[in-house]
Amino acid sequence: MSEAQLGTREYLLAATEVDQLTVGVEEEFLLVDEESGRLADRAPDILSDVRRDGHDLQAEIALSQIESASGVCLTMPELRAQLSGARRVLAEEAERHGSRLIATGTPVLGRGSPSALTPLPRYHRMTREFRALIGDLPVCGCHVHVGLPDDEARVLVCNHIRYWLPTLLAISANSPYCNDSDTGYASWRYLMWSRWPSAGAPPWFETASDYYAAREQVIASGAAMDLGMLYWDVRLSAHQPTVEVRVCDVAPTVDDAVLMAALVRGIAATALASGERAPAVPPHLLRPALWRAARDGLEGQGVDLVTGGLAPAADLASALVRWIRPALEVSGDYELVDESLARLVLDGCGAARQRAAFSRTGSLGGVVQFLAEQTRSA
Repeated sequence: MSEAQLGTREYLLAATEVDQLTVGVEEEFLLVDEESGRLADRAPDILSDVRRDGHDLQAEIALSQIESASGVCLTMPELRAQLSGARRVLAEEAERHGSRLIATGTPVLGRGSPSALTPLPRYHRMTREFRALIGDLPVCGCHVHVGLPDDEARVLVCNHIRYWLPTLLAISANSPYCNDSDTGYASWRYLMWSRWPSAGAPPWFETASDYYAAREQVIASGAAMDLGMLYWDVRLSAHQPTVEVRVCDVAPTVDDAVLMAALVRGIAATALASGERAPAVPPHLLRPALWRAARDGLEGQGVDLVTGGLAPAADLASALVRWIRPALEVSGDYELVDESLARLVLDGCGAARQRAAFSRTGSLGGVVQFLAEQTRSA
C-alpha cells in the first residue's frame, strides 16, 4: 500500500455496513500468589466460587491461567463495560483466594516447576503430542473476533489483517519479562508462542477453498490436533462466524483491549468496503517484520512492508489509522482510537510501562504489583 493510498483514499461506508460488524474479545490472565508474586495454580477454586454475573469465565490450559470472553457487541462502550466487569469479578475472587490477577503475556517471576495443566484429556493429549512445547506455557493473549457475513468475506479480511499483523503486535506488546529476567523483547509471548508448528502468520489465500485446503493439510500433518489448534495469528474461527485475530498480547488495561478491537474492526470494515485484494506480503518479509515488532514494540523500529526498510513503529501505527479513518468515523470510534494511540505513544505500550515500573520500584516484585493494580483499573 502506497503512502498516497494510506493517506488519501476515501471509501463510501454506509453506517449500516459498519454497524453490522459485531465484535468480541477474549482475554487470558495469569494468577499469582499475593505474597510471592509467583504463579499460583488456583483457577479451579476461583472459577468454582466466583459470582459470574453473566460473564463468560473459563479455565485455560494451565491452572495458573483464567480466561474471560465478552459477549457479541456492537459498540465499543458496550465492549468496554463487559471487559471491565469481567476483570473486576475475577480480580476480586482471586484476592479472596490469596491471589492476584495480572494481565501480562508471560510470567514475570519464575517457578521451580511448570504450571500444572487443567485436568482435561485434550490437554494431556497435547502433552503427549507436543512434548516440551507445553513447558513454554502459560502465555496470555488477547483474541479479537469480528463477525462477517460469509467465508469469502472472512478470507478477504484475513488477508488485509495479515498485512497489519506486525503493527497490531507492536501496539499490543506486553511481555518483556519472563521467569525472573528481562528478555530484551517487548513481546516475549509472541516468540514463545511462535514455536508451535501451527502458529505464526498464515499464508495469503486466494479463496475460502484454498483456506480450507491449507487448514486440512496442517491438521493432517499432525501439527494441529484439530481446528481449535490452528494457531495462526489471524484465522477463521472454528466455532463462530468470525475472523479471529490472535497476534496480540493480553492488553494491560481495558482501554488497551478496546483499542485493539476498534482497530481490528476498522480494518475489516475498510477491507469489505474497498473490495480490493490485500497485498500478498511474502513470508520472507512478514516473518522478520513480526520479529521486529516483538522485539521493539511501539517505541522502536518496525518494518515498512512497502519498502522493506525500517520505519518508526509509531509511524506505521499512524498509517494504519489513516487508512481506516473513514470506517472509524462512521462507527464513531475515530476519537477513541486517535486519543488511545496518542496516549500509547506518550506513555508507551504495555512492555514499556512494565519496564518503567521496574525503574520506579527496582524489583520484579514491584512490576507484579504494578500489573495487578493496572489490570483491575477501570
